[in-house]
Amino acid sequence: MTAFGDDMTDELDDALHAQIVQLTDTGNRICEEGGDLRAAIAAYQDALDLLPPPVERWEAASWILTALGDCHFLLGEHVRAHELLTRAMRVPGALGTGFIHLRLGQVQLELGNTARAADELARAYMAEGRELFADEDPKYYAFLRTRLRGLD
Repeated sequence: MTAFGDDMTDELDDALHAQIVQLTDTGNRICEEGGDLRAAIAAYQDALDLLPPPVERWEAASWILTALGDCHFLLGEHVRAHELLTRAMRVPGALGTGFIHLRLGQVQLELGNTARAADELARAYMAEGRELFADEDPKYYAFLRTRLRGLD
């Protein structure tokens, strides 16, 4: 699970920034404590709804959308996870973020899109190495090993 950081642009006013951080902290806490993912989704969605449109222009949107996509992935809702993670990739600075590529690759594999899965999982591996796969179902790294030469 990714944790939303205090990494928003200076363009958000302090009060709005504080509200968004509070909501994302709530979502993070729920997830970290093994709570109801639907409650975490609600908190993250409320935070996303506070961002002025278009939300994809805000750096914070990448982490909120990723957290939402992560929750939906963990719930087995792969189509919705794919939609959210794809949106997260459109946010400036998101491309190359290992965790986003990992989750997007996992979702692609679950949806049967093996070529896209291989691409995204390779990007995740190149960004953060094997450690990123350590706490994930071994099937994802095993799949990647069938597509990339030289992995241990």
